[in-house]
Amino acid sequence: MGIRPGHTVRGTDKQPWARYSKKRPKQSFVKAMPHLSLLVYRMGDGKKEFEVQYDVCTHTDIQLRDNALEAARQAANKYLEKMIMGQYFFLVRVYPHNVIRENKMIAGAGADRLQKGMRASFGRATDRAARMRAGQAVFTFKSSKANRPHIIEAVRRARAKMSGTYAVKETALKVTAPAVA
Repeated sequence: MGIRPGHTVRGTDKQPWARYSKKRPKQSFVKAMPHLSLLVYRMGDGKKEFEVQYDVCTHTDIQLRDNALEAARQAANKYLEKMIMGQYFFLVRVYPHNVIRENKMIAGAGADRLQKGMRASFGRATDRAARMRAGQAVFTFKSSKANRPHIIEAVRRARAKMSGTYAVKETALKVTAPAVA
């Protein structure tokens, strides 16, 4: 069996569970942190100055698993690398701090002898997720005005990988002209 569907962990109504300390491991609630799928946060050319910034913001409070964020990041970045290589900067603005627990249940004949049911049902850490408030930016893209259609298409491809609804907020950036001597 694979991972559970995203709708089982999408809500933010449950208590967050994120305390993990390398300095004081005895005070950690999380004893063994699950591995993180999302490893790259900055893509494109970060040294260039761009004209426009596009923020992908959530409409509602939502919790997204790290593998959904990674899939969205890869979909958008692959498209932008193919279409406008070196003419954009892409930043992932959220970090998956929240640890998701799962009480695994066994189905089938004889399973009642192997598990405890809801007794000691705290579960074990299986995955990580990022919690976002309504209006919070998930991704930021910077580029020139001419590349707007490519950025919008990259956002469309990224949104297909994540649950929830998102809006694109466009902001003009102040570009300093190079001094002529």
